[in-house]
Amino acid sequence: MYVCSCFGVTEAQVKKHADAGACTPRQIASACKAGTDCGGCVRRIQALLGRGDCPRRELLDQRQEPATVSALGDVRLPEAA
Repeated sequence: MYVCSCFGVTEAQVKKHADAGACTPRQIASACKAGTDCGGCVRRIQALLGRGDCPRRELLDQRQEPATVSALGDVRLPEAA
């Protein structure tokens, strides 16, 4: 089924680009132009990408706490996991 009528991009093509690492509609657009003309397919692309499937989101969830500075100017680094 076509996702983007403007450029003839199918669901299979969007899924192929997602499997190759595209996590956002903008990354899909860079790969195949889908969503860059009328924009009517952007919500469908978002639905195909799903929520939470992007590896970068997992990395963001694992990020460490930033270092803090005490009133005396001592830098405290977060505990190592």
